[in-house]
Amino acid sequence: MTHQLTLRTPDDWHLHLRDGAMLRAVLPYSAAHFARAIIMPNLVPPVVTGADAVAYRDRILSARPAGSDFTPLMTLYLTEETDAGDVAAAHASGLITAVKLYPAGATTNSASGVADFSRVQDVLERMAEIGLPLCVHGEVTDSDIDIFDREAVFIDRVLDPLRTRVPGLKVVMEHITTSQGVDYVKAHDKDLAATITTHHLVINRNHILAGGIRPHYYCLPVAKREEHRLALRAAATSGDARFFLGTDSAPHTDPAKLQPCGCAGCFTAPNTMAILAHVFNEDGALEWLESFTSLNGPAFYGLPPNEGTITLLKEAQDMLMPTHIKTEDGPVTIFDPGFTPGWHVSDVSFG
Repeated sequence: MTHQLTLRTPDDWHLHLRDGAMLRAVLPYSAAHFARAIIMPNLVPPVVTGADAVAYRDRILSARPAGSDFTPLMTLYLTEETDAGDVAAAHASGLITAVKLYPAGATTNSASGVADFSRVQDVLERMAEIGLPLCVHGEVTDSDIDIFDREAVFIDRVLDPLRTRVPGLKVVMEHITTSQGVDYVKAHDKDLAATITTHHLVINRNHILAGGIRPHYYCLPVAKREEHRLALRAAATSGDARFFLGTDSAPHTDPAKLQPCGCAGCFTAPNTMAILAHVFNEDGALEWLESFTSLNGPAFYGLPPNEGTITLLKEAQDMLMPTHIKTEDGPVTIFDPGFTPGWHVSDVSFG
């Protein structure tokens, strides 16, 4: 028996495309299934100014597969030296869709992030005035805070005070991983939303550590206890418009993942839609998959939903999934959900 599901073409509201050879290798996998994506700016050096964003956007557009209309939604990397006028000009021109806040040292290429939040107050106030969203990597980096508690502490110490100081600022809590993150979003009806990744719906911290270390499941924020995974799944499959897909697909070559101090990130772009169809079907929530992948994000960002469609088929017999892709820099492992989804993307149109 074959089941068919047709949705509006989805968007990815948190995507790492990297640069150079890696960009050229991974972009086609996102462009195959997603019409638009919020592009992370944590390159080396980071995308800090409007001029940086123009140059990076042009590199992305030149790397698109022939005939692709994939649209990169650019962001700027917030630093303590960011110029509010440059941010406002980039937004007014339509160049950028958001600004990204990395606490200094929180994740890959975040050394240029913010340590003293008082130094970015003027930028945040200007963003609130012009309606430009702030995408937040929500973790503290204090050495005395357990890595599994960093998100919850960030909400109390940083995010809630920040939102009080800058009323009206639109904030996206990116890649939430805890029940506290879910509860904080649900407690606020205005100017706050959260993205949830594919992999955090599937794995908990046991997948990384139990029975041996599995570096391809290591990501930041790190996966938490099972109770938190279940809270994320309940939020994603609920239809609540404050939650939407941000894959945080973050490719690293296998040598970079497997070295003694391995890189954090899961490469989920190739199989996200198949995995999500499996998850939502398993939870009896296929009716809400379109909202999570295709409607809630555009609504929060003030953009129209895509005009095209994506069709997924559920086959009677499971289909094998690829495990790696090749890049000029080396092989990249595709995220393994631990099951073989019966679903696959059969057709995509971009309107």
